[in-house]
Amino acid sequence: MAMWKNDEEMFQLMKEKLYTPVVGDILDQMGYSHQFLPAEIRPLAAMVPTAPFVHGDEPDNRLKMAGFACTVLENDVYGQPEKPFGYLTEALDQLKPNEIYVATGAHNSALWGELLTTTAKVRGAVGAVLDGYTRDTPQVLGINWPVFARACWAQDSSIRTYVCDFRCTIEIGQVTIHDGDLVFGDVDGVLIIPKEVYVEVLEKALEKAAGEKKVRKAIEDGMSATEAFATFGIL
Repeated sequence: MAMWKNDEEMFQLMKEKLYTPVVGDILDQMGYSHQFLPAEIRPLAAMVPTAPFVHGDEPDNRLKMAGFACTVLENDVYGQPEKPFGYLTEALDQLKPNEIYVATGAHNSALWGELLTTTAKVRGAVGAVLDGYTRDTPQVLGINWPVFARACWAQDSSIRTYVCDFRCTIEIGQVTIHDGDLVFGDVDGVLIIPKEVYVEVLEKALEKAAGEKKVRKAIEDGMSATEAFATFGIL
């Protein structure tokens, strides 16, 4: 039986208790050794040294994300297509709560911006991962919603990029991503947890995270790294 009652509780546990290194370690142990997206895909808020602070007592939600993948496939075009942006608006409008927009395939322009962020957030989506660029950076940061991308670049997509499909299988770097897989991202990167094993992965990761706290305490109390690894099997 899972250690959480529903998806909301699961995602809250992930954001409060887990971090990508420990989840990646569990995936390696289970034989899923190619689950991290390229290292260049990072939180937008971590790319901008002058990122504005979140106002008041509102928590900063921009550096960590957890949700189900809504996969989107794009391609580069050269000139005004018959249907501007392709099926971009359709992909946005069918986003569901607790989903993360994950897009790849086009590299001639920004794939994301202020109005897309606003639409996705209103739909209940919980993040965006772009194998490419994002723009409208100050406005997106001000929305306090997690966007992960390779870099910022203002070049418009309307005559350069075409969304050709969504909720399809895509690849980013070494990772094959299926619609509905689990996406987990923080300042150390983004990884994909296959939907058929995510319960087992998360339960083992929660156990490992708790074990790592014990190891750290033992080392702080004077135990050597060699002895700690022999005792706990964690390093």
